[in-house]
Amino acid sequence: MRILLLPLLLCLGCAPWNAPLNQPLQGENAPLTDTGASAGGEVYIGLAFSGGGFRATAFAYGMLEELRAAGVTTATPNGLLDRVQLVSGVSGGAIMAAEFGLNGPKALPGFRERFLITDGEAYMVTSGFNPVTIAKGIAGGVNGRDTFGRYLDETLFHGATFGDLAERSRILTWINATDIANNTPFLFSPETFDALCSDLSKVRLSEAVAASSAVPLVFTPIVLKAHQGQCDYAEPAWLTTARYNPEATAAMRAHARALESYARPDEVRFVKLLDGGITDNFGTTGLAVERARAEVPYAPLTAQQAVRLGRMLFLVANAGVDQDYAQSQQVAGPGGINLALSIATSAMAAASRSGYDALRGELRQWEADLIDWRCALPLAEVRRLRGSTEGWDCRDVKLFVGEVSFASLPVAMRDGLDKVPTRLRLAPADVDRVIEAGRLATRMSPEFQGFLAALDGNAVETRIDAGSRRILPLAQ
Repeated sequence: MRILLLPLLLCLGCAPWNAPLNQPLQGENAPLTDTGASAGGEVYIGLAFSGGGFRATAFAYGMLEELRAAGVTTATPNGLLDRVQLVSGVSGGAIMAAEFGLNGPKALPGFRERFLITDGEAYMVTSGFNPVTIAKGIAGGVNGRDTFGRYLDETLFHGATFGDLAERSRILTWINATDIANNTPFLFSPETFDALCSDLSKVRLSEAVAASSAVPLVFTPIVLKAHQGQCDYAEPAWLTTARYNPEATAAMRAHARALESYARPDEVRFVKLLDGGITDNFGTTGLAVERARAEVPYAPLTAQQAVRLGRMLFLVANAGVDQDYAQSQQVAGPGGINLALSIATSAMAAASRSGYDALRGELRQWEADLIDWRCALPLAEVRRLRGSTEGWDCRDVKLFVGEVSFASLPVAMRDGLDKVPTRLRLAPADVDRVIEAGRLATRMSPEFQGFLAALDGNAVETRIDAGSRRILPLAQ
């Protein structure tokens, strides 16, 4: 017993820790992408990918494959992928969000072979039976940034930074982690890094995704340094408003308070980041921030995009497992690390459900605000922004918001998917099963089918037939 206790006691202080790598800001942080130059037209698609290890990455990949397959023609070989202008990701979903945000539709060919069937745990310590591993976990985390983050950089991103993302991509890309001191979502965005007086353009995508995926105990927090006093930071107007506005949401006040703390050296010298799913497993904080900071009702669109918009689709990929009855078959347990993980999973699932409901409400309000703004525009302004008033209908905006998850799939298929582990290494058969689930769940989504019908000028409300699982018109 003494032989086992000695390494445990010695290693309570030997957990890996991550030195901050973020650089001071020189000048100002540029936008992640030039929204004014992004693909315009009448269709806008936004996607949010949840956490869940490689299961979540494969599910998001399946969703993208289904979007690619929809509407493929000789003129548009990428289908609807060319219409995707926003991706947000958390943990395993952040992998796919960053890869697609960086490379667009070119990210998909060969992604299964290049990444999904590889071993993301190659550099990680994964054994839960080693006393030293247990001690490191208790002391703060088993694996540092030189494990999964290193693997991501070698396999996928090859040193790419947020600066490369802004230069190469028209897709607005949000990577989400959790600030464990402020208990708030942490968004890798210019606004956040302005508050830190830090240069976002030099931050590697692999570093952000590793922070988003840093499950407590398994990983040591990713650390960022607050470089206060090394830039001329002025807090944004919306932050001041949120601080004093009694109608501001609690979530927005908390986010504003976190940004405020980054500018105060007596409060924050180092920001510690863990898995984004702890506070926002769908990565929708960015949208709420954009709406709160908006000085115009059509944001985050440009005025030109807002008058041209006809159909908008926002899909949330939920690769989470809602039920786990393994512990319900016996009196004992769960205990130890399993109990801690069960508590975290339950909290994340509950927060995800609330977050999705809030997202739907936020987008519905945005749709109403957008229509009001459009209908108040003088025709001369419509002509200037749109090029013509021909066919102009200020109310002709349809927004489709849907969640794509295992829940809509046939029971036998869903039961098999619930057994796919939340890991960074999956058997090829499991990868293929989850990819197909992502495609099928997207195809079966009533919101997706309604969106496709609306693109053809024939908006039809749909339902899922319980027996055949086919999409049917609501009247049938």
